[in-house]
Amino acid sequence: MPSLKQLQQRIKSAKSIRQITRAMKLVAAARLRRAQDRVLEARPYSDKMRELIASLAEAGDMPEHPLLARRPINKYGVVVITADRGLCGSFNSNLLRKAVDFIKNTPGDATVISVGKKAEQFFGKRGYKMGEHFSIPTSGPTHRHAQEIFAYAQELFETEQLDAIYLIYSKFYSAIRQIPESVQLLPIQPPQREDAGTNKLTSKTYSFEPGATELLGQLLPRYALTVTQQGLLESTASEHGARMTAMTSATDSAGEMISTLTLQANRSRQAAITKEILEIVGGAEALKS
Repeated sequence: MPSLKQLQQRIKSAKSIRQITRAMKLVAAARLRRAQDRVLEARPYSDKMRELIASLAEAGDMPEHPLLARRPINKYGVVVITADRGLCGSFNSNLLRKAVDFIKNTPGDATVISVGKKAEQFFGKRGYKMGEHFSIPTSGPTHRHAQEIFAYAQELFETEQLDAIYLIYSKFYSAIRQIPESVQLLPIQPPQREDAGTNKLTSKTYSFEPGATELLGQLLPRYALTVTQQGLLESTASEHGARMTAMTSATDSAGEMISTLTLQANRSRQAAITKEILEIVGGAEALKS
């Protein structure tokens, strides 16, 4: 059984850990609120952009565009969005597991484009072919970060260095629920509308002003950029939510540990006092005799 001094040292360490995890929980909660607001504000625009592309696709074949070019997929890229730091529960491990399973189940030569240090460290140490690395500040991604990532992906695709590019990120639902997802970034694949099944007999025709080629030349890159930025925002909110949940659990566990160790220390102290009393009483009885 540990001595009283050892128990007191453990209690002191547990209190220090609880203080750190509590502070990290408060910081993550504050960042989560801002990240969640940004995600909720960006989703309507992203949904409308997706609905517009789906509606245009229903009208017939789209004009030729470099971002729509389809070719046999021999080489593809995977943009994996993770965090720069740990201490956020299973957030990073779930994303990395999703990425590894995706690469195993997708034929072809894979190139990993890492966003966040955890992805770079994980795939770099395991011998995967690595592309450019991008880092997102703790304050959250901006439009510039999405532009840099998409510009790099667009260059690789249009120069035929890669035949397809996929995005793997964690979709934010709540502080306790984040689900890794994979989407095809390039070539752009027009999404299916949820009500498409009920409107199969509806035919649409569009008159483009300016021309369809010129309009799609502006619209398609913006749509792919929106998908990239939404993935960054979703993953950032998921990271802060996972970290807040993990630090809450760690704070509660530290509190339980402190209570258990305090009880053991009190019992040890009582046992030591009782032993001393018995020794004193025994000595006094020995003197009387």
